[in-house]
Amino acid sequence: MADHDLTGFDRGTFAHGGVTRRILRRGTGPAVIVMAEIPGITPKVLQFAERVAEIGCTAVLPVLFGTPGRSADPADRGWLNAGAYTASSIGKVCVSREFTVLATGKSSPVVTWLRALAAHEHQRCGGPGVGAIGMCLTGGFALAMATDERLLAPVLSQPSLPLALTKSRAGGIDISAEELATVRGRCQRDGLQVMGLRFRGDRMVPGDRFAFLRRELGEAFTAVELDDSAANPHAALPPHSVVTEHLIDEPGQPTRAALDEVLDLFRTRLLEQDRGAASERGAAG
Repeated sequence: MADHDLTGFDRGTFAHGGVTRRILRRGTGPAVIVMAEIPGITPKVLQFAERVAEIGCTAVLPVLFGTPGRSADPADRGWLNAGAYTASSIGKVCVSREFTVLATGKSSPVVTWLRALAAHEHQRCGGPGVGAIGMCLTGGFALAMATDERLLAPVLSQPSLPLALTKSRAGGIDISAEELATVRGRCQRDGLQVMGLRFRGDRMVPGDRFAFLRRELGEAFTAVELDDSAANPHAALPPHSVVTEHLIDEPGQPTRAALDEVLDLFRTRLLEQDRGAASERGAAG
């Protein structure tokens, strides 16, 4: 897929805590924060955002790294250029103090900024709350953002941090113990549902990580785990990116079913609740 020129996406910025980042938006209705995977907001990520907008939500994409719209597919850029672009994004993340790559039991500092963005978009877009999906490096961010009660639909797509270099890192996720306890409390008290997606053979997202989330969140955690054979065989890398690079967007395909589950979560938590509240207000009036 060639580079995307960002046609159809509004461009803006958001500032909090002395940090200003670019924002892309598409659609109307309750906000869904879409956090891209390495190397950045690729055409496939933008395609996912378009699907979010199609169901009646506003897709909000913060530019955390990379060049928005730039393809990282070797078929478009060649292996050398695609590899250099990906390596550049990884390098910037690794030296940034905003991202916690190796530490266990710790949330990345950028999550504070993302929570502020979610609060801003809730006020701007309306609705009962906000959804969020993180992918790969940003996967766990959606979980840590859920300490804020405005976040109603967190999705962790192939959450890859901390890097699974040891057993303890493989069996955890990038959120502090205090924040995890807050999210667990929301699950028990408010019925918050957390969704996670992974391919079973993905070494970056070991099964122990989802086992940890099951122990911590119980039935509030929905795990969507796919066989590697379900991944798009034309993707350049081994099975990893469930709703983007390895998606086979055809009815009956397991990855398409996973995408539909994600969209259904946003629809149920953000749109149907919103319509229900509107109906109650109308009946009261």
